[in-house]
Amino acid sequence: MKPFLILQLRPETDASNSEFEAILNKGGLTKKDVHRIRLDENPNIDGLKLSDYSGIIVGGGPGCVSDNESKKHPLEKAIENAIMGMMGEICLRDFPFLGCCYGMGILGHFLGGVVNKENHSEEVGATDCALTDAGKDDDLLKGVGNNFRAFVGHKEAVQTMPKHCTNLVTATTCPVQMIKYKSNIYATQFHPEADCAEFELRINIYKNHGYFDPNDAEKLIAMVRAENIDMPEKILRNFVEKYRRG
Repeated sequence: MKPFLILQLRPETDASNSEFEAILNKGGLTKKDVHRIRLDENPNIDGLKLSDYSGIIVGGGPGCVSDNESKKHPLEKAIENAIMGMMGEICLRDFPFLGCCYGMGILGHFLGGVVNKENHSEEVGATDCALTDAGKDDDLLKGVGNNFRAFVGHKEAVQTMPKHCTNLVTATTCPVQMIKYKSNIYATQFHPEADCAEFELRINIYKNHGYFDPNDAEKLIAMVRAENIDMPEKILRNFVEKYRRG
């Protein structure tokens, strides 16, 4: 098996390490099965060859593609430019790709959809998701169930779907929760890798990043602990199983 390329966009080491372990565990992968790159440490990835990998998994992060370019931190710009620089070849070749949360903004923006903070941001917590008719027939959603709960927390969202994309999962809080482009390129607005422990860690790490009032952190943690979320992780496992042999 060729390794999966895991690209991480989080500059916070604790969050990045925990996310990496979550992707491995939920995807049924070991460290020998993957090539991990933290783009905050190494944004120069021009030499990567897609043919060396089974697929690409992109994690989440605190950045927003819709933020004003002049106000973005240089590190955020470098991270975003690095992943955007790969999207042309990924989309041209229909190369297996799964973007999680921030990955939705990246794919939607690259393909010409409208991504901004005007509507459909979701507070940190869990939301009720539902498969669309197209989602019910998609390989990555096998075994997930027509209705499920997933962890969310984002400032921007897809307002207008890019052309030639299919909406696979929807929610009343944010209608575009999972999209597919061509046959092998996916992105989710929710976090398929996150369980209760993972989300609790992120609440503590990101409580001063504008997602919520820091004084609400303990209340949010209590809400997260009351959840039992285990369906979204099947998307990661299905992605790995579908593409692990090329």
